[in-house]
Amino acid sequence: MPATPRARLHALLDLIDRLRGPDGCPWDQAQTIESFQPYLLEEVYELLEASAAGPVGAGGQGPDPLREELGDVLFNALMLVRIGADAGRFDLDDVAGDITDKLIRRHPHVFDRDATERSARWADNQPAGKGRLDGVPGNAPALVVAAAQGAKAATVGFDWPDAAGVLDKVEEELRELREAIALKDPAAQHHELGDLLMAVASLGRHLAVEPESALRAGNRRFAQRFAAMEREAAAAGARLTDLDPAALDGAWRRAKERLSGTPDREA
Repeated sequence: MPATPRARLHALLDLIDRLRGPDGCPWDQAQTIESFQPYLLEEVYELLEASAAGPVGAGGQGPDPLREELGDVLFNALMLVRIGADAGRFDLDDVAGDITDKLIRRHPHVFDRDATERSARWADNQPAGKGRLDGVPGNAPALVVAAAQGAKAATVGFDWPDAAGVLDKVEEELRELREAIALKDPAAQHHELGDLLMAVASLGRHLAVEPESALRAGNRRFAQRFAAMEREAAAAGARLTDLDPAALDGAWRRAKERLSGTPDREA
């Protein structure tokens, strides 16, 4: 009979126990919470890439890349739990119990049928003494932090009423950045660019567009178009460094049109 999902999970836990055990892998045995963090971060980024790759591999064939990367992230998370248990900090029951309790607290409309509790927002169910912005991971990508801080501040009404208000703020910050550039003030430019990026992150939230995801997609489009420019230049026996600014702009527009399937509106 095929293994049940829980049986496979237990098999994974047993595998981790073996790797960390006395007769296990020296590399796995040597890992600490601190040393293992980069591997988890790498796998999370690979998971994000896989989530944007589609349901199956290239050409519509092969295993689902998201399934594979979810497995890698699951292994890394469980490995960190085992490392924590070995250090006497917590075990899997502690971790599972904490997240279960937290989810129940944050969903009173599901788990508590009292009318008053159902109407409460989960954001108001915070432990005493914690600030509204506590819990936003400061070492996350800055755009993620900006979006998360804006969302948490919005729970107390510190927000714009709609996207139009945020657009006005974006334009205001852009004007202030232009002024800092005109003054040739590097410190002011640094300050105003940060404010502008934060305003753009808030705009994404009001448009229901996750800014980190949008930027990652923009990065992929840029890489694809730039590679197309390089291929076009190579086909003509040239390199991009051989082209003047006007020729580079033309190559960019053609790459954009080919890859998007629609004419560049700026052309």
